[in-house]
Amino acid sequence: MNAVGERTRATVVAREVRKSFSVGRGSRRRVVDVLRGVSLRVEPGEMVGIVGPSGSGKSTLLYCLSGLESADAGSIEVMGRQVVRASRTALFKTRRDHVGFIFQSYNLVPSLSAGENVSLPARLAGRPLTTEQTAAVLASVGLEGRAKSRPADMSGGEQQRVAIARALAGGADVIFADEPTGALDSRNGREMLGMLRGIADDPQRSVVMVTHDLEAASLADRVLVLKDGRVLRELGRSAPAEILEALEAAR
Repeated sequence: MNAVGERTRATVVAREVRKSFSVGRGSRRRVVDVLRGVSLRVEPGEMVGIVGPSGSGKSTLLYCLSGLESADAGSIEVMGRQVVRASRTALFKTRRDHVGFIFQSYNLVPSLSAGENVSLPARLAGRPLTTEQTAAVLASVGLEGRAKSRPADMSGGEQQRVAIARALAGGADVIFADEPTGALDSRNGREMLGMLRGIADDPQRSVVMVTHDLEAASLADRVLVLKDGRVLRELGRSAPAEILEALEAAR
C-alpha cells in the first residue's frame, strides 16, 4: 500500500487529453476526433460522474484515464504516475498498484471461483490474500460464504459484487466504473451504487463513473457533462432534474 503522504495527492490529473480513431477503409477512411482536449482532476474521497449523449467520448475518456486505452496527446497522471506514452511495464505497474475497473459486463474469469476472481489481482501484484482475507472481502459486499461459487452460478448483481470485491482486494486507489448498473435490475443497481458511494466516502479512494443513469449521476460529488469530446459543463452534487437539464443542453 502507499504511504499516507502519497495519498494526499490527487488520484487522477488529466490535462488536454486527446484521442482520435480511424474509421472506414480506402477512400472512405476518415479520422474521428473523440476527445478534443479534456482536463480534469479527481481528489481522494471523491466520486466523479461523467455523463453525455451517445458519441460524446465519455467511455473513451474513462478507458484513457485508466490506462486501458492509449491517449494520443495530453497528460494523464494516476497517483502521480504518467499514463500517456508510458512503457507497457510502467503501465502494467500503475494499473496493478492503483487502478480498479468495474465493467458493465462484469469481466470475471468464468473458469475461476468468486474467491479466485477476487484474489487474482492481489496475487499478480505479489500480495497474495489468505483464504480468510478473500472471504472477508466477499463478505464486505454481501457475498459471505460464496467464495467457491463460479460466475455462471451467480446472478448479475452477485457477479458485479464480485467485481467490486476484486477491485477492493487489489488495493485500488481509484476505481473506474463503466455503466456499472447497465446490466442490473433497479434493486441490484441501487445496491451497487450504494457500494460505490461507500468506496468514494473512504478518504483514501476515489471513484470515476461513466453512466447514463441520472439517479446514479446524482450520487457523485461532481458531474462532468461531455459533448463532442469536450467538457461542456461541470456540476456539483446535483439532483437528477438538474443533470437532465445539462444533458439536454448538450444534445
